[in-house]
Amino acid sequence: MKTDRKFILELNKPLPIAQRPFESVARRLGLSEEKVLSVLSDCKKKGLLRRFGAVLGHKNIGLKTNALVAWKVPVKRINSVATVLAGFPQITHCYLRNSYSFWPYNLYSMVHARDRKACMRLISGIVRKVRIKNFRILFTLKEFKKTKSVLGGLLR
Repeated sequence: MKTDRKFILELNKPLPIAQRPFESVARRLGLSEEKVLSVLSDCKKKGLLRRFGAVLGHKNIGLKTNALVAWKVPVKRINSVATVLAGFPQITHCYLRNSYSFWPYNLYSMVHARDRKACMRLISGIVRKVRIKNFRILFTLKEFKKTKSVLGGLLR
């Protein structure tokens, strides 16, 4: 499709809350709604598109504390531990990263909770479930920037 870049940039914008949200997208792209839905279906089949979802401001719904938990996970357990971590609804991010001699942690999860006490209780429960004893908790002190990915700057 010749309008791939334009299509991607348009879909990177928030969708309207409407009965037919892709209708306005189609209008802005100069396409039919059916064509937009067809392209989306093709992108899903090709693995280019995973999902559409609502993004809630976690602080606005009472989750005022976040902690990045850095875990030292044996290589042979990474997939199983990551699967357990990813299953917690209070964990929004779970990443594998390189470890170093001065920082041995290789798996990271972002945990959200109402307050520090609730966060610590949650992390204690996670520790019991994954049976990983070597970890560090890094609480967020101040948020300087939090935005969704803006693909326009990446597609130039």
